[in-house]
Amino acid sequence: MYDVVIVGAGPVGLFLAGELALANRSVLVLERDREPTSPWKALPLGLRGLNAGSVETFHRRGMLEELLKASGADGTRRAVSHFAGMRLDPANIDAAALPFLLPRPATDGFMTSLDAVGTVLAERAVRLGARILRGVPVEAVTQDGKTVVARAGGHDHRARWLVGCDGGRSTVRELAGFDFVGTEPLFTGYVAHVTFADPRKLNPGFNLTPTGMYLRTPFEGHLGMMDFDGGAFDRSRPLTREHLQTVLRRVSGTDATLTEVHLASSFTDRAMQTTTYRNCRVLLAGDAAHIHSPLGGQGLNLGIGDAMNLGWKLAATLNGTAPDGLLDTYTAERHPVGAAILDWSRAQVATMNPGPNAPALRRLVHDLLDTRDGTTHVFRSTSGLFHSYDLGGDQPLVGRTAPDFRLADGARLGDLLREGRGVALDLTADRRLHDAATDWKDRIRYAAGPVSDDLGFGALLVRPDGIVAWADGHDPDHEAFRHAATHWFGDPRPVATDEVDGDAVRPWQRIGGV
Repeated sequence: MYDVVIVGAGPVGLFLAGELALANRSVLVLERDREPTSPWKALPLGLRGLNAGSVETFHRRGMLEELLKASGADGTRRAVSHFAGMRLDPANIDAAALPFLLPRPATDGFMTSLDAVGTVLAERAVRLGARILRGVPVEAVTQDGKTVVARAGGHDHRARWLVGCDGGRSTVRELAGFDFVGTEPLFTGYVAHVTFADPRKLNPGFNLTPTGMYLRTPFEGHLGMMDFDGGAFDRSRPLTREHLQTVLRRVSGTDATLTEVHLASSFTDRAMQTTTYRNCRVLLAGDAAHIHSPLGGQGLNLGIGDAMNLGWKLAATLNGTAPDGLLDTYTAERHPVGAAILDWSRAQVATMNPGPNAPALRRLVHDLLDTRDGTTHVFRSTSGLFHSYDLGGDQPLVGRTAPDFRLADGARLGDLLREGRGVALDLTADRRLHDAATDWKDRIRYAAGPVSDDLGFGALLVRPDGIVAWADGHDPDHEAFRHAATHWFGDPRPVATDEVDGDAVRPWQRIGGV
């Protein structure tokens, strides 16, 4: 009996496994593929972009330096994302219009690979005690209200909870009966590693044309294309060299020739989302819960946000410290974020869709986005730092990701979150929250002292995922703090054995391995 079985050892499943293992919960990860690496995860086909919010998340769990090293990235600022292929100038971002932003060691974002992310996350999860089984596709999922059983690799794996992190064609989503709704595709997309007869016939970068789009990155032979056929070709026939060449010539308007195709895959812009992220004791995260086109590179970042939000809540539920309804806030908070990303994707596809009116629409959108306000809006919408959960109340910082306050001793808020506990940050001169905060000392870390810039705040309560749960001025209300702490971290009294979710697996019973 495990506390949690996670299906899928991609970045989302591995991040979640690490979060649960950090809280001393027993975790089994079931992965369909036998090998952790493949050409689809390595460069160039595995190229992915981490936005500022995801980078901050890795910083808060102490993995940023390791990931930068694995990615070969120097941490310098990358260009702000694009909208429908229209790249924007980061110098146009109006920092004054970005709320509660402080200097931080985390970069604004960088390019990496699925290999690099997966390696760092798998090593962390195993180091903390999670077990990963590979080459075991899930065949059945059943639950009885108290436990969940996943049949995989000819064996039944029983757990108190199961989380499907198994991608856009999720087996768990289908077996557990989740409703998956949304919009149908307008295009078939292609990503391939090829050899060109004459690569000079194709312009580098993101190229919008009257008939579609093609993309050439600095990696030799890396090709992306979008063919607005209503998604008709996707996975309907083999991806032959002849077909890819026909599509390339059509969307590029050139006579470019492919001499060899080494690897190729297709996809569409279907934008679908489950109506809930939880069905009894089965939950979904990442692409299992939502799919959309890869335009703007939001999928990986959205999934990491899901895992960070879910991990501490599921751990608290298993520990018996969760207040009533805590796990339900996972869907309540993350579903709107996913829906917004789907709409962002749809808007880009609509802007790129060829037709007689397309050039006029693109010029209008480009002119708007090229303004200071437009560029700032794109950064605010795609950076992952500025979305806000509706947690109630009128304090504007509550529900947002916490600024990375820097204490006088050099410690940063991000450093204080590495243990996976909440943080009570007391900036008052006489440490007014000390006595109240210690009532939750097993769940909330207390930190006090002046900071380099307090942004007008005297005290904050930050959740384990870095979201501000409560904030006040320089004369903080003790009772308001206690109310917020109880609301998010449960009653401070010790947890009785019979209150824990199922039979507790003691730390010395945890199973580690690969």
